Amino acid sequence: MNKINLTLILFATFCHALFAQEAGTLKILAIGNSFSEDAIENYLYDLAKTNNKKMIIGNLYIGGAPLKLHVENAKTDKASYSYRKTNIDGTKSSTKNTSIAQALKDEDWDYISLQQASPYSGKYTIIMESLPALVAYVNSLKPSKAQLIYHQTWAYQNDSDHKGFSNYERSQEIMYKHIAQTTKKINKSGVFAFVVPAGTAIQNARTSSIGDKYTRDGYHLQLDYGRFTAACTWYEMLFKLDVRENSYKPEKVSDLQARIAKEAAHKAVKKPFKVSKINL
Repeated sequence: MNKINLTLILFATFCHALFAQEAGTLKILAIGNSFSEDAIENYLYDLAKTNNKKMIIGNLYIGGAPLKLHVENAKTDKASYSYRKTNIDGTKSSTKNTSIAQALKDEDWDYISLQQASPYSGKYTIIMESLPALVAYVNSLKPSKAQLIYHQTWAYQNDSDHKGFSNYERSQEIMYKHIAQTTKKINKSGVFAFVVPAGTAIQNARTSSIGDKYTRDGYHLQLDYGRFTAACTWYEMLFKLDVRENSYKPEKVSDLQARIAKEAAHKAVKKPFKVSKINL
């Protein structure tokens, strides 16, 4: 057998193995910011792996990025994102100076998530000034099978000093109410396959014994049980599986905190736009 034929056989074998590995793999891409970092870059892969589900997770990251900035970047094909990726084997990579178009073409995505920056997450009018343009752009480049989903983010902690909190009278209750109403309207538009109710999951969890201690700085999620609660919500929405039946628990999360996180997420999936009390 000559060297050329051997090379072709080895290449074909490699391609077949790669295809077999990725078969049945759920691939999601978020066009987001630090709130998508909180929700999908930590623990979601582990939840899936524990239940023998394969995932590839991408996050196009610019801290604090609103929809308006994503639209501007799309129009100019600006390579200004940090493209964070969790690969099928769980290894992580980060590529600087990436554009939305480059990330959209990087994988045969199943779901592409959009979201608004937290100060405007409950401002429907502001969201709709930019969301249709971003949807149109993504639809023009995404894989044909890919569906759009919308990430419902969370209200700030009641003692948050974030300047954007003034948009909601510095009230967590008012902010959550606006987020819930806004994402309910977006869900009814028919543009998105579904809304991931991470914001409702966090609000549910705040009714538990943990209380209003779900952030590390007033707005970004607490690194362990906070992020885990969001990841549980994504897991249940993506796989349509009851997260309470998943045995995974991060090392730094207590048994009680894990139960609260999973229950809060499960109830949010059942009632995505209304708070459900967690009696734990």
